[in-house]
Amino acid sequence: MRKFLKPPKLPASADFGVLILRVGISVLMLTHGYAKLKGFLSGDHSFADPIGIGEELSYILTICAEFGCSILLVLGLFTRAALIPLIFTMLVVALIVHGEDPFSKKEHAISFLIVYLTLFFTGPGKYSVDSNLYK
Repeated sequence: MRKFLKPPKLPASADFGVLILRVGISVLMLTHGYAKLKGFLSGDHSFADPIGIGEELSYILTICAEFGCSILLVLGLFTRAALIPLIFTMLVVALIVHGEDPFSKKEHAISFLIVYLTLFFTGPGKYSVDSNLYK
């Protein structure tokens, strides 16, 4: 298990590319999560319930994924663990929330999903808090 969690050795240019990808996608997702957090804190608790766990819990879990896990991803802290809720959220958005919609409505979530899956398999790269945990 520890071997799976240990990030692979990448060339310096690839590590820099992973940093750009990790931080860039996180900042983009943070805008979605922050908007939801603001709405929730203002008292608006109405939200979709795509997997049948209740509107408020769905809202809270989505905020935790989009905002909280994105912050962890920027830092490269608990990267793979932080990616799991983000991957799940994007799967729900693409397959359930926009399941009956045309591809153009699913494309945004699928784009995030592709990046999250890539980062899950590459790891956070050398420029992350995680890289110091496995030396």
